Amino acid sequence: MEREEHAIVLDFLAHGHALEGRGSPVAQVLGLNHFTLLEVAPKKEVFLKPHDKVYLGHEKRDKIHHIIGKVDLARLTNTAQEELRFVIRKLVEEDEKKFVEFYNHAQAVSTRQHSLELLPGIGKKHMWKIVEEREYEPFESFEDIKERVELMPDPKEAIVKRIILELENKDKYKFFTGQNI
Repeated sequence: MEREEHAIVLDFLAHGHALEGRGSPVAQVLGLNHFTLLEVAPKKEVFLKPHDKVYLGHEKRDKIHHIIGKVDLARLTNTAQEELRFVIRKLVEEDEKKFVEFYNHAQAVSTRQHSLELLPGIGKKHMWKIVEEREYEPFESFEDIKERVELMPDPKEAIVKRIILELENKDKYKFFTGQNI
């Protein structure tokens, strides 16, 4: 799997973690490609704000000195946890085509379960209707899914909730979150 190249800042701790005493600045960020939660050390004199986009790749970084490492969702600050759902929703909206393609191409994960059923709010009836409709014609948008699948929960919100479940490590299947930084 490829590394995260860019991330969105969820929270910036100018004096490090409060419970660890005064320390070096740290930012908690969400990777844009694989929704990887990371802590990063900004360069000296750099002040970050929530929703700032930062570069994490191998080339010269303008704001980030180094990546400290992955961070569990439970270790995020309250501010970062509050921003997380908002940022994920925005990223899903901005890359709607990618997530609609999940609905168009999702397959069974076992003989008894389909990956669509692992989206919150989608059971067997919705899953079969989605499969039937996409065989007829691929979905074009979240709105198209809602219109063609009767009583369908919000397909965008189902993706957002699934990403958060994956970040909480509540399921062994990972469709959207990555393991590499």
